[in-house]
Amino acid sequence: MGALTTDLCRRLNIEHPVFGFAHDITTVAAITNAGGIGVYGATRRFPHEISAELDQIRSLVGDRPFGVDLVLPDGMPEHNSREAIEAHIPDEHRAFVDGLVSKYDVPEPSGPGMRTRFIRSKEIEHEQLEAVMASDVDLFACGIGAPRPAVERAQERGKVTAALIGSPRHVERSVRSGVDIIVAQGAEAGAHTGTIGTFTLVPQIVDACGDIPVLAAGGVATGRHVAAALAMGAQGVWTGTIWLTTTEHAGHMQPALVDKLLAATSADTVITRSESGKTFRQIRSAWSDEWSADNAPEPLRMPYQDVLVGDLLGAIIEHGVEPLLHSGAGQGIGYADRIRPVGEVMAGLITEAESAVGSLGTNR
Repeated sequence: MGALTTDLCRRLNIEHPVFGFAHDITTVAAITNAGGIGVYGATRRFPHEISAELDQIRSLVGDRPFGVDLVLPDGMPEHNSREAIEAHIPDEHRAFVDGLVSKYDVPEPSGPGMRTRFIRSKEIEHEQLEAVMASDVDLFACGIGAPRPAVERAQERGKVTAALIGSPRHVERSVRSGVDIIVAQGAEAGAHTGTIGTFTLVPQIVDACGDIPVLAAGGVATGRHVAAALAMGAQGVWTGTIWLTTTEHAGHMQPALVDKLLAATSADTVITRSESGKTFRQIRSAWSDEWSADNAPEPLRMPYQDVLVGDLLGAIIEHGVEPLLHSGAGQGIGYADRIRPVGEVMAGLITEAESAVGSLGTNR
């Protein structure tokens, strides 16, 4: 164990206090094998896919720990019924989406998009949880929501649990749920995010959580960010955007999208509800511009927005419709200037963090 080792590192038996979230199996495994703990984003995967993919990750990491993340929001419908959701989508919204298809000449998708493969619902949530509970995954994280029954079941099965929150007012609920770790996610973060900046948020969450370990998330892209997180009282960092431009992850993406990510600065991300109905930070594109235009309707709430745009989003990715191509990404994307292997990214984080921690006493 090195200079950055925290109690949480010792508890999880990991070398570095770096949690790395990704939707790609190879990337998750590489993060774990580089000494951190990879966390697989499985929210949009069918239960049987979750089971198979967690098994695949286990085969790649051996007995090293890794995690899985699910989004479990309140207020979702009971059943996985696209027809029931479709019946309540306003004509105005359908017409707007049809206009985007026409304006950008988007070809038909070959099948449902990521957000329309199934409906975010209690039915699917239950089946996904069953798949996670039956697996030997080490960490169960809740990206939105952390129902106490799910947390307790995971703990009974020997899994460490975590909840991501974006405001001090969410601490009490997370503590009541009984989670082992709380991730304080600042507004700089990619994908679903809140409005309070990381530097402001993390110390407040640390103070409110008492003995519960906290991870800092949102804009963590360099070793100096890791050192700053530890200085604010966090026991590690939760990262996501920095892995998008790794060799392992970028190989599964549209080349034009990879180019957009590498070209983006920290000012080139926007928060929009047009992706899922919830606030979502992504790189700016014609997609976000169209939805922020004066003539655009207000995005619907989840899962209605999912159903409204899901097939179109799938077609954009499938056919590489360049103006509309985008990705969830945090403001840390401004540090991405080239494609590098996960191991190299991790080594750079740790070397710089150790240097930053070591120089604190000399920079006065």
